[in-house]
Amino acid sequence: MAASSPMALPAAMRSIFGARSNRVLLLAARDLQAGGGGGSCPRRWQSSLPQLDHTDRSDEESCGEIDWDNLGFGLTPTDYMYVMRSSPEDLGGFPRGELCRYGNIELSPSSGVLNYAQGLFEGMKAYRRPGRAGYTLFRPEENARRMQHGAERMCMPAPSVDQFVRAVKETVLANRRWVPPQGKGALYLRPLLMGSGPILGLAPAPEYTFLIYAAPVGNYFKEGLAPINLVVDDEFHRAMPGGTGGVKTIANYAPVLRAQLDAKSKGFTDVLYLDSVHKRYLEEVSSCNVFVVKGGVVATPATMGTILPGITRKSVIELARDRGYKVEERLVSIDDLIDADEVFCTGTAVVVAPVSTVTYKGQRHAFRTGSDTLAQELYTTLTSIQMGLTEDNKGWTVAVD
Repeated sequence: MAASSPMALPAAMRSIFGARSNRVLLLAARDLQAGGGGGSCPRRWQSSLPQLDHTDRSDEESCGEIDWDNLGFGLTPTDYMYVMRSSPEDLGGFPRGELCRYGNIELSPSSGVLNYAQGLFEGMKAYRRPGRAGYTLFRPEENARRMQHGAERMCMPAPSVDQFVRAVKETVLANRRWVPPQGKGALYLRPLLMGSGPILGLAPAPEYTFLIYAAPVGNYFKEGLAPINLVVDDEFHRAMPGGTGGVKTIANYAPVLRAQLDAKSKGFTDVLYLDSVHKRYLEEVSSCNVFVVKGGVVATPATMGTILPGITRKSVIELARDRGYKVEERLVSIDDLIDADEVFCTGTAVVVAPVSTVTYKGQRHAFRTGSDTLAQELYTTLTSIQMGLTEDNKGWTVAVD
């Protein structure tokens, strides 16, 4: 059997895997040729990267089948993803990456990410520039550095900042027809770093995969830009002192699903979590940071190991200070929240989301929302910079041409 010909495999196998998964068939053929036998398992399970698809990438600039006016925050598969691997002989480096057709990857059932959640992810957006060709990224080097910080905590190697940013740019350009028109949304990028190598005992994986995929998205919350309604949960906690709440590991997110589903079933948008020790101080919403405003003071929970240091959070702090507000990063109690004039959330997906109400112990507390709020001012300023509608005096945006 010729390993270079997936069509030489049995027809039943072709029908199972499908035309877009020829790379998987090639891997199966190689295993069979190596002595796996007609119906037996390969000699050695290991992770396998998708093979580079040399299909021409000179696609048209726009993707006509998408209803851009009704684009939500969901997965719309695009054309390409970027993949890079670090194996033991690479000594913690990532020597080479490549663009591959978007599709499934093969992992060992004993991979570190599947067995021990040894994985990190990032979230970022690319915007189509107004009135001219090209796209913009918002502070991608910050995502790269945050992944490096998380990788150190999770005993993983990580790409350099230059490798990370270059890979993001290549992913945007390869999927350029999926970038929404100006004002209709953004191309969301999801960099992943995972322990893809097989490991049985509890230890760092022997091999790591860095991967970026993309999807066009609109607003994160179904309310769109309308104010959201939160409920405080003092039973479930998303992090604890000494844990991994301060890094963007995949293990931080599944634990909030139960509380989030319960909240949504009762009509709330999302959950606001308290600290796990005193059950008194604000931490985060399920996937974003929180701010409270009282007079000329803006307060947000300090990042002391249990709270993710958000990149949008960092940017909003600077923008608020530019406007003359005193910004405090400190312990923010539930009493501080109840007494606040205004509450809002920040994150890559939500940008700046005003909070209309927060329900705590059955009592609903309302906050100021609308066009004259700090949240609206910050949202307008930040998105104008991100989308290239105003001059970027901060040096936050990176061009992709």
